[in-house]
Parts: sequence; structure tokens; C-alpha cells
Amino acid sequence: MGSPWQPVLLLSVISGLSDFAQAVGARPISYAAVLRMKADSSSSPLSPRGRPRQHHGGGLALPDWPVFASHPHPALSLLGSPEDYRSEESEEFGPVFIQEPDDVIFPLDGDSDNKVMMHCEARGNPPPTYSWYINGTQLDVEADFRYRLVQGNLVLSNASESADFGKYQCRAENAFGTVLSRDAHLQFAYIGAFSGKTRGGVSVREGQGVVLMCTPPPHSPEIIYGWVFNEFPSFVAEDSRRFVSQVTGNLYISKVQPSDVGSYICLVKNTATNARVLSPPTPLTLKTDGVMGEYEPKIEVHFPTSVLAAKGVTVRLECFALGNPVPTITWRKLNGNIPKKARLRKSQAVLEIPNIQLEDSGTYECKAENPRGGAAFKGHLQVYTLPQWVRMINDTHMDSGERLQWECKATGRPRPTYRWLRNAMPLTSQGRIEILNGELTIHKLQPQDSAMYQCVAENKYGAVYSNAELKILASAPVFIPNPVRVIATLGKDVSIECKPRASPKPRLTWRRGDRRIQPSKRLMLLRNNTLRIANASRADEGNYVCRAENQLGWAEMTATLWVKEAMRVELSPSRVEVTVGESVVLSCKATHDTSLDVTFQWLFNHKPISFQQAGGHFEYIQTVRAKSSTVDLMIRSIFLKHAGKYTCKAHTSADTMAADAQLLVRGPPGAPGVVIVEEITDTSATLSWTRGVDNHSPISSYHLQARSPFSLGWQTVKTDPEPVAGDLESAMAVQLNPWVEYEFRVVASNGIGTGDPSAPSRGVRTKEAVPSVAPANVSGGNGRRHELVISWEPVSEEFQNGEGFGYIVAFRANGTRGWKEKMVTSADSTTYKYRDETFPPLTPFQVKVGVYNNKGDGPFSQVVIIHSAEGEPREAPTNVKAYAVSSSQIRVTWKPPHPGPGRPKGYEVSYWKDTEKEDSGWKQRTSKNETSMVLGGLEGNVQYAITVKGFNSIGQGPASAAVTAKTRKAPPVQPPSNLLWIQEGNNVSLSWDPVKAKENESDVIGYMVLLKQEGRGHNQVTRTINPSTMLSLPEGGTYVIEVRALSEGGEGSVSSPVRLVTSSGVRAKSGHHSLHVREGNLTWTTLLLLLLVPSVSW
Repeated sequence: MGSPWQPVLLLSVISGLSDFAQAVGARPISYAAVLRMKADSSSSPLSPRGRPRQHHGGGLALPDWPVFASHPHPALSLLGSPEDYRSEESEEFGPVFIQEPDDVIFPLDGDSDNKVMMHCEARGNPPPTYSWYINGTQLDVEADFRYRLVQGNLVLSNASESADFGKYQCRAENAFGTVLSRDAHLQFAYIGAFSGKTRGGVSVREGQGVVLMCTPPPHSPEIIYGWVFNEFPSFVAEDSRRFVSQVTGNLYISKVQPSDVGSYICLVKNTATNARVLSPPTPLTLKTDGVMGEYEPKIEVHFPTSVLAAKGVTVRLECFALGNPVPTITWRKLNGNIPKKARLRKSQAVLEIPNIQLEDSGTYECKAENPRGGAAFKGHLQVYTLPQWVRMINDTHMDSGERLQWECKATGRPRPTYRWLRNAMPLTSQGRIEILNGELTIHKLQPQDSAMYQCVAENKYGAVYSNAELKILASAPVFIPNPVRVIATLGKDVSIECKPRASPKPRLTWRRGDRRIQPSKRLMLLRNNTLRIANASRADEGNYVCRAENQLGWAEMTATLWVKEAMRVELSPSRVEVTVGESVVLSCKATHDTSLDVTFQWLFNHKPISFQQAGGHFEYIQTVRAKSSTVDLMIRSIFLKHAGKYTCKAHTSADTMAADAQLLVRGPPGAPGVVIVEEITDTSATLSWTRGVDNHSPISSYHLQARSPFSLGWQTVKTDPEPVAGDLESAMAVQLNPWVEYEFRVVASNGIGTGDPSAPSRGVRTKEAVPSVAPANVSGGNGRRHELVISWEPVSEEFQNGEGFGYIVAFRANGTRGWKEKMVTSADSTTYKYRDETFPPLTPFQVKVGVYNNKGDGPFSQVVIIHSAEGEPREAPTNVKAYAVSSSQIRVTWKPPHPGPGRPKGYEVSYWKDTEKEDSGWKQRTSKNETSMVLGGLEGNVQYAITVKGFNSIGQGPASAAVTAKTRKAPPVQPPSNLLWIQEGNNVSLSWDPVKAKENESDVIGYMVLLKQEGRGHNQVTRTINPSTMLSLPEGGTYVIEVRALSEGGEGSVSSPVRLVTSSGVRAKSGHHSLHVREGNLTWTTLLLLLLVPSVSW
């Protein structure tokens, strides 16, 4: 009966692969089981001359070799910084991948030429060339016409699984080295057909369990299973009794029932191509030798004893058992709790854990139980992770003879191992090269060590690559730029730098003219070989030469030093006061050497002013004269935020000087300090606060504002004193509502305007008081008989003034003296009902509604007159009549009851079959106060009993006496047949065989002919008592004719349609006839007619 136990595991890769996104970069999700990618950022530079390598785009930057550095006050190079001495366009570098190949699943659907493209693109200078490896073997593109390279992309034509399935790697190479891409897998998606062999039937006892085998055809990649019951698309519904495994594909029924008998078809769907195939049917029958008794569960499908899952995927563990009664499945984690994110699917047969993490590892147990016993299964779930970079290698430039030390480090489970590649070839420890795990050391670097290096971190589930270029520098000294001009300021220090490009590091010497410079108190040689001259004078002007020399050659740099007078800067006015909204101009004048150009920079509170982003508040105008230059800064429409220190900086190639000015802005006061509620009563609150800044204009007054849950934002409140003078820091807010929670804030004003409000105070509630507001809009009416209904608008919580709020309802009949009072304790109540059997309908009452709370009683509303309810209808409708309209409809009419209390607002008609009880019948209500109704949807030739009763908002009245009516017999089922028509121009003569009603059908009383024009919406209906008629076609076009029999029971079945075509605007010529008969409907009568009409055109 059962099948051997089979391990079951379903791992669904979903979009949440965020936890190993660093390892896989921006690589697209695919169907492949393992994704291998290279990270695209570095964690740390390993060399002062190193640079991060951009693996997926970006530029390469070589180390900078500046000759002179600028200083804040000493000499500055007039030729500018030489840091950007070359662009990337002229830089030569090894290959860097822009796009690496991705895993591909290619559908073999037979509708295409099976052309596959594996992408690869790299940048480099010179541009790289490409080659490809398939399963570790280099591909010879020239030898196989099916392969061709489009730039770096590999295009496969006529691809097939047998020849092209496997692992692909792209190789990029130029004069500086070679790199290998990550691995990419090419799979082919297909699904075969089931065997056409007839499957044998399965026969079991009722109550027994059964497994129906799917045995899917060959396929790739994953497929989804479903089962069809009897015929497509009737699918087997999975529940606690039936389960479809998405691993084996089998259908498991824990306890077979008679309703399960039938034919079962396994349906499989390819997840990549969406193609579906169906298996041959498997019949399931019940044995007749008895019913299976109860038995304990037997687990037929379960997950493996050891489950491996990638971090971040969704894991689905299956567990299902056969048993009678149907077993219940439960789950637990032996070494902890099942993750909260886990979900139970398919009546608990599947445990689904999304976005699985390392902490989700452990032993899971499923248990199947029923009253006869139980069974359990345990399996261990282990989570693995692909390698992820923690530290990567970077492009590095070094001198010959130095020592290179690179380290790459990755995390992963299992722990990754490392290997190194040089120009795509394995690198091992030998001679000057030492490799220890992720560390690479090369001693005494030589020019031949220049190459592309790759560190590969891998475990059994994937690999990541980190690439870097090593360049060994070897060059004679070169100075860029050369010569240079240095300008110094009289009396100040000046520095002249000497920084040649050279490898190895050169020896440096300084001379002036023919004499070598010897260090002194004024002439100093710094550690970085910079020449520093203290207290520069005119005598120091001249040429200074720096000589650099190494084993590869020598070079000299000449620096010409000029000494200029110091620059003076004046800023006026140095202090100015303005009011918010005004404008001001600050003028900055610089006196300088006429041979030097000057530039200006404005700063506000030590930060440069951005004139484009200042909102139009700042504008400057520069004026240049012979010995001085002036720049004006205009500040328009000043705000308080513009107050502060303004600095004018003047720059020449020899000097930088600055001057400051202070701007004071008068404006509305700043926000007052913390607001404290000192004392609270039922209608007042005493507040205190601290003064805010007055922004250079005395505070004249304060305003107190309050906010409650009932106010529309902040509202200004009455105060004591009124107004609150500007020298006060305390006041009382008055005329507040009792028992309301308030927040308070304070706003200050001065002669310029009103400032920003303070921060709100803490929330406080005023004390309780007796209610002061009575309910509004007291009214009433309606209700049931002998009821007095009183309603009102509830008093807002804002005016309830305390706890224990409620209503006092007082009323008395007109003409009486004493008031009856009733307490309504709910503050939200809006209605009170009083019932007294002694007063008649529509009795007038005087009514008023008051309020109270724990502090006492409040006021009453004005007295209003309210009438007691008139009640539900008291009399039944009269003169009820019913008669049949057709075989499915009965019309009912009646007259309303006599006028009086309890007037109906509508009527309810009850009807039932005369042979059954009223409770089994139906009810329909009129939409308004109507006195007739047509009952539809009735059975033909059946007698119905009918009653009518009135209703209103109070209730229903008594029902009328029952009347009966019998529906007519059903119309004939047989449609008119053997339609014959003769067309003469636009006139049509139509005839048909008469319809004969059966004994249980209504007699035929005539026929209805419907003429419809297609596309025009034109309909013409003709009624006749004879089985023939004449029709006139109004105009040219296509017409359809249908015929129905008419009877007392309604319209009969429609005939087969007749289609006629006439020419638009053309009438048939006289004597032109055509005779037509519905094909297949020729009778002896029709044949005789054909013989008697010789002029008919065939």
C-alpha cells in the first residue's frame, strides 16, 4: 500500500537574499543553486601608494607627485598644482571587469534558434582581449562555427544541453596582465512528456491510506506538482487528509473516502518555461470486502535527517502521515523555539521558514498523532553561507627592492579557503613569494613582478574574487612642472618644495647659482627636502635649483623667487545695526602690489558664502584700480539669521589677508524660555516663563496661548493682567473650561513684530465644576406603541466640567403638574425611552433635559412638546387579490387599512406553495407605500397561498387572510421548426411548422416574430396567430429573424435564427424571387412546395 520512506526537502529561493548581498554584489537573481560573485568595494588600503580597485566601474588613480605645496601665508606656485598631470585617458592599466557573466537558464522550447549570450566586459588601457573557458577548458572560437565573440560577449548558436551545459569563465588580458571572471553556470530548461503507457488502477478499502505515484518525466530545473481529479481543470484540494509533495510529486491520501473514487492525473509545470504536461490517468477504486478499521499514523513523507540551506533563502520542510482517523501534524525545535517568522502551510504538513539565518539551525521534529497512537521524525537543519569579503586587495605601485604584503579576508560557513592567481595562473609559495592563507608576501620586488593578481576565497558553496594590479616603478627623476615661479611676501617665511617623480627614491641637493646651499638660521632644509627661507627680503630674490639623482639618471628643477610688498585689507563699516527686512552694503578694499592680481572671498561666521544658494540675499560687486581693488557685499532683505561676523579675504599669489565686520540685526523677540504652570483652578491657570532674546529691540508685551483636545490648534486666551507687559515673567490665563486638559505657551512682541512661540508647557487639567451647558436640540417621537422617545444632542466632553457626567430627563403629560425625572448615567447617551401602557398613541408631553456631574446638577434645556409613539400598524390590508400572469409570475393587489395610529410605511407579501407550510415560503417587501406587487421566479402550474401585512419603523402589523392563485402551465418547450422563407427584394414571406403544446404545457395562442438588424440596434416585433407572416426589410443590410410560440404561460423557446442580406439602397427587380429553407429541415411539405413554384431561383 505505502511507498518506501523518501527524504523530502524543498528550498525556495525568494527575493530576500540581503544577508549575502555583499558577497554577490549587484548580480541578478537566477535559477542556479549557487551564486558566485565578487564584491565591489575594499575595506582598507594596504599601502600608502595603494588605491581601491573598482571591480564594477569607476576610474583608476595613480599616486600624486606634486612639486610644490601651497601654504597659507608663504609663497604659492603661480603655475598651479600639478597633481592632475595626466588624465585617465592617457593612463595605462590592466583589465578591470565592468560586467562578469551571470548564471543563465536557457529554455529549450523548440521555437527559436537556441542562441545564448554569456556577457563579459572589461576596461583597460590598452583595451583588453577576451577568451573563454568551458568546464576548465579554453574555448577555440575559431575552430567551432557555433561560437563567436561579440566584443567580450560569448554567443552560442544551436546551443544544446549535451554540448554546452556547464561552467563558464571569461578571461580578459592586455599588456599589463590577465584576470579571470567568476564562474557562471549555463543550464537548459526543458520538460519531457510522460510515458504514454496506461497506468494500472489502485484499489483500497474505505478508511485506508494510499499513495499515488507521479513519476515525472525528465526535466530541468525545478518543477511544480499538482493533481487533477477526473478532468482538467478540477484540481485536488489539499487539506489535512490530502497532500501533494513538492519533492516527490506524489499524492498522499491519509484516509480514503467514497468521494475520492475517480481518475487522478499528475500535472507538472516547469518553473522556468511555464510549460505543463499531464500524466496518464490513475484510477482509484474502493474494494468491496469491507471497511478499514482505525490504525495508528505512519509518516510517509518527511524531510531528510540532514538538511543544508543557504542563508537568506526560504526553507520548506514536509511531513505527512497516513492514518485512521486522519492524523494531526505538530512541529517543534528540540534545542530552542521555532522562529517566530516561521509559517505552517497545507494543514501543518509544511513548515516554512523564510529568510533563514544561522540562528535558525538546529534539530526539528514533526509528530503525527491520532487516537490510535503517534509517530515522529527528526532532522537537523544546517545553514551555510557563501564567502563574503571582509578585506580585499587594492591596486598598488611600489619601488624595486621593496616588500609587498597583501591580505584578503572573507567570512563564510564553512570557513573559506584561499588561493592566489597571477595573470590568471595559480601562484604558490616559492623563492621570494610566501603565501599563507589569505596573505601574500613578495620580498625584494622586481620589475617582472608587475602583473594582475587575484585572491580567491571559496568554500563548497561558492567563490568570490578580489582583483588588484601591482606595478613596479623604475624611472629616472622627473620634475613636473619645471621651471617654477614662487612669490613671497616681504618679511614673511617662504617654502620651496622639491618633489620629483622617481623610483627608486632619489638623492636631493639645493644650490643658488653655483654655490650649494648650506643650512643656517634663515635657510633651513626640512625633512621632506623643502627649502625654507625665514623673514624673506629683496636680497633673497633669484634662482634656486634642486637636483635629484638615482641609479637611473638625474634631473634639476629651477625655482625663481620674487619678494613683494605685503597686502593691506580694510572692511567698512566694521560694525553695523539694521532691522529685519532692511539691506546693507559692506565694502572691502585691498591695497596690493600692482604686478599681482587679487581675488576676494566672503565668509559668514567662518564659512564661505554660496551666492547661488543664498536665496538672493547676497550680491557682490568688484571694482579694480591701479594699486587697490574693492569688492562690495550687499545683503538684501535681512533676516535674523544673517546676524554675525562677516569676513573679507583677499588672495594674491604671494599673500592672503582678511578683515572682519560685525552685523547686528534688530527683529522680533526670540521664543521665551520654559513655561511652568504654577497654580491651577477650575477656570484659570497661573503661568511663569523666562525671557527670551529681545533681538536688540525691547519686549513690549506677552500673549498667552492654550491648546486642548477640543480646540483648533493654539488659541490666544484672556489674561490677568490684560495686557501682559514686557517686563513681566508671570501672568494668569482666565476663562478656561473646567476639567479640560490644557497645554500653554507664551509669545513675545516688541516694536518690530511678534516672535516665535515658546515650547509648550506640560499638559495640566483644570479643576472640576458643576456643569454649565444644557443639552441642545431636544426632540423625539417614533418608538413602539405606548412609548415616549426623547432624544437630544450630547454635551461635548469640553463642557462636562467633571467626572460622573450624566443627564436628567424630565417630562409630564400636557395639563399635568408634577414632573417625572429619570437619570441617564452615560455621557454619550442621546436617547431615553419611557413606556406606559396607560397613555394612548400620540399623547403630547412637555419635556426638558438637564445635566449633572459629581459636583452637582447643571441647567435644564428649554421645554419642548413631544408626542408619544403611534405604534406599529394595527389593521391588516383589505381586498387582497391574486391572479396568475404567466407560468412564473402572480400579480397581487390590495387596499391599505383604515387611517389611524400605526400607519404603514410599506407592505410585506408572504407566499408559499399551498401544499407546504408557511414557514417554508418566501417574503418580499415593497420599496414604498405601494399597493401591488408581481411575484416572480415561481414554478409553473402550482397553486400558491398569499398574505399581506403592513409595516413601519416600529414593527409589523397583522397579516391579511390568505388568498390563493395558481400559476399557468409552462410555455411550450418545442421551438418553431422547418422555417421557410421567400425573399422578393426587400419583402420576405416567412412560414414554419405549427407548435403543438404537450399536456403539461400551455396551449399556443399565437407566434412572435423578431426582426433584428445587425450593427444598427433596429428591432421589429410582429405577432400573428398563424404559422406564417409577411415582413418588410426597412433598408439594406444584414437581418436576423427569430420565431417564438406564445401561450398563456408566456413565451416559448426560440427557433433557429434566419440570416438575410439585402443590398443597401437597391430594391430587388420585379419578378426576382429567391426561396430558402433552413438547411437540414426539409420536410415532405416543403418539397411539395418547391415543386409547385417553378419560378424559384436556385
